[in-house]
Formats: sequence, C-alpha cells, structure tokens
Amino acid sequence: MNIWSKKLFTTAAMAALVCLLGMGRAGAFEQADLDRLLQTNSCPGCNLSKANLSGADLRGANLAGADMPHINLSGADLRGVNLESAILYRANLSVANLEGADMPSSYLSDADLRGANLKKANLYRADLSDANLSGAHLQGADIGGCKCYNANLDGANLQGATIHRAELAGASLSGTTWYSGRICAEGSVGRCN
Repeated sequence: MNIWSKKLFTTAAMAALVCLLGMGRAGAFEQADLDRLLQTNSCPGCNLSKANLSGADLRGANLAGADMPHINLSGADLRGVNLESAILYRANLSVANLEGADMPSSYLSDADLRGANLKKANLYRADLSDANLSGAHLQGADIGGCKCYNANLDGANLQGATIHRAELAGASLSGTTWYSGRICAEGSVGRCN
C-alpha cells in the first residue's frame, strides 16, 4: 500500500467512524423539545421522533411542522391539536382522540390510526398512503385531496366526510361507511362498491 492509499484508507475509516458515532443519536427525540411540549403544550417544528406519549393529554397542542416519525401517541387525547405539515411517518395513533384536529398537509404514511377518532378533523391534502385507518371514525372530516394510496379503511366511518379529490387507488374499503351513509361491499378497493 503506498502513502496515498494509506491516507485515503485512513480518511475513509475516520469518516465512517464519525458517521457511526453520529447515528446513535440520529432519529431520537430531543429531550428539550419534549420538555417544552409538556410544559407549554406548544412545540412547532420540534423533534419528537420515537417519543412515547401514549395516553398523553395534549388537547389543543401546537405541533405544526413537528418531526415525529415512529412516535407513540396511542390512546392520546389530541382533540383540537395543530398538526399542520407535521411528519408522523409510522406513528402509532391507534385509538387516539383527534376530534377537530387540524392536520392539513401532514405526512402520515404507514401510520397506525386503527380505531382513532378523527371526527371533524382537517386532513386536507394529508398523505395517508399505506396508513391503517381500520375502524377509524372520520365523520365530518375533510380528507379532500388526501393521498390514501393503499390505505386500509376497512370498517371506517366516513359519513358526512368531504372526500373531493381524495386519491384512493388501492385503498381497502370493505365494510366502510361511505360519506353518503351507504356501506361499501366486502372486497371494495379504490372505490365503494
């Protein structure tokens, strides 16, 4: 190995080590952000990725633009919360109460929203691709322009919901109560049969 090969190898090894050391913290929530949310009920743009807030009372919280992939908010009270443009990739929001939540343009791809209360929630232009909304309550919600590709909406209730321009390609709608009140047939995919 000549001198230049050794220097290149050493530089590459050091860069790899720096990357590996930095990855230990990557993707984890910022404790200061979590403390700020719990003290003030407001933390727009904060990092709460992988935080466990299961069952938390966050009614009316401002989390606009927050980065929250893999967060656990199962069973949390999130009525009236502001989640505009928030990133909730693979978040656990099962049986959470999101009634009246403001969530336009939020990113909820692969999120678990089974049995969640989303009555009168604003999900305009949200991305719910591959999300599980089975048994969710979406009565009166606005999912207009929503990306719901391959979402599971089996048994969900969309009665009175605004669905104008919602993209439902591949979405499972078996037993879903459609916005008109009729029940979608078993096997309905992409549209209510």
